[in-house]
Amino acid sequence: MNIFVAKLNYATQDEALREAFEAFGEVSSAKVIMDRDTGRSKGFGFVEMPDDTEARSAIEALNDTQLDGRDIVVKEARPKEEGGGRNQRGGGFNRGRGDRY
Repeated sequence: MNIFVAKLNYATQDEALREAFEAFGEVSSAKVIMDRDTGRSKGFGFVEMPDDTEARSAIEALNDTQLDGRDIVVKEARPKEEGGGRNQRGGGFNRGRGDRY
């Protein structure tokens, strides 16, 4: 199961995230998401646990608890939507102006 963890302390590292969830079972991966431009944490991350029962126990136990001094939000991650990307509307130069040049 893929687990979404929000409201992380900006100083929280992957290993601290992993350790918090390992108390409930095997963790396949734990990743704090970093901003590619600044290299700073975005304040959220994802944890993957192969056993759904252990994952649900971790979600229930860790949601609204503190990690590195911050109250975190923990829930099952929603699947990625098709298409991806930020702006899915398309667009282009002079969009919406018709034939008025």
